[in-house]
Amino acid sequence: RVLVSGTTATAWADRVVAPNDAGAQAVFVLDKILAALAALGVSAEHVIRTRIYITDEADVKAVSHAHGRLFGEIKPANTLVVVSRLIGGYRVEIEAEALAPGETGN
Repeated sequence: RVLVSGTTATAWADRVVAPNDAGAQAVFVLDKILAALAALGVSAEHVIRTRIYITDEADVKAVSHAHGRLFGEIKPANTLVVVSRLIGGYRVEIEAEALAPGETGN
């Protein structure tokens, strides 16, 4: 299994990407996760679970849209949790779990 720990919208020496836009942060984070997986030979089709943490319930729709755009028909198991705060002032943090190509879920 490949585990991607909590990933945030951070770029270029701790700069927060889109600090007031959870949807844009989600897109950035998911693209960042897919790039990390691709470096290991793993693609979106291999993702079996994601966990998303957001700080504002009003962002559920935008973040869910970003997740759906990326995964489409793949539909990994997903948990979305609203938390009171994320360290660093982020609006979104996402982690993922994937199976390496040829690996089964057992």
